[in-house]
Parts: sequence; structure tokens; C-alpha cells
Amino acid sequence: MAKIKHSAATRRRKKKTLKQAKGFWGDRSKQYQQAKRALMHALVYAYRDRKVRKRDFRRLWIARINAACRQAGLTYSQFMHGLKISKVALDRKILADLAVRDSAAFKKLVDMAKNG
Repeated sequence: MAKIKHSAATRRRKKKTLKQAKGFWGDRSKQYQQAKRALMHALVYAYRDRKVRKRDFRRLWIARINAACRQAGLTYSQFMHGLKISKVALDRKILADLAVRDSAAFKKLVDMAKNG
């Protein structure tokens, strides 16, 4: 019986890892062990930061809405509460976009929130 060798599978696995590590600095893109270690960290950061990006954008939207509200003489929390009472179902992304790009429409929302 012939001895079973795993070199084809090993080579494929290593090539895949090195391909994913392309663009990493120095030996992290050349040597398999370094590349594997760097790639494991990179994938962890990528997974974590997909969640962080959502948080960061929400913070940005809230800051923009708050700034526009305060110019209209309202706080962010008063504005959001007024919209909720008025049954306006716009998310923060859209509200922030209106605050930046369409101040007339945002002013109408502020009035609705004040009257709500």
C-alpha cells in the first residue's frame, strides 16, 4: 500500500492563506506562519469593526440631528419624542440626511415635533 500524503491539500491551504494576506506588510504577506497569525487578527478586527461602523454612523446621525434641532430651539430628545407622538416613522439616517440637505423639510418635522 502506498503512503497517503497531504501535500496537495497543505499547499492549497497555504496558498489560500497567503493570497488572503496579500498586501500585508513585510513577512506577514510572504511567510505562511506570519501570514496566518496576521490574517487571524485581521479577520477578528474586520468582524468587530462591522459592528463598530454601525455604532459610529448612528452617533454621527444623532449629532447631526441634534445640531439641526438646537438651531430650531429644540433638543434632540424633545424632537425624537415629538416625532414619536406625531407618529412620524423616519429613522435617524433619513432625519440626518434631511437635516443636512433639506432644511425646509426638516423644519416641518421640527414643527410637527413641537406640536406633537
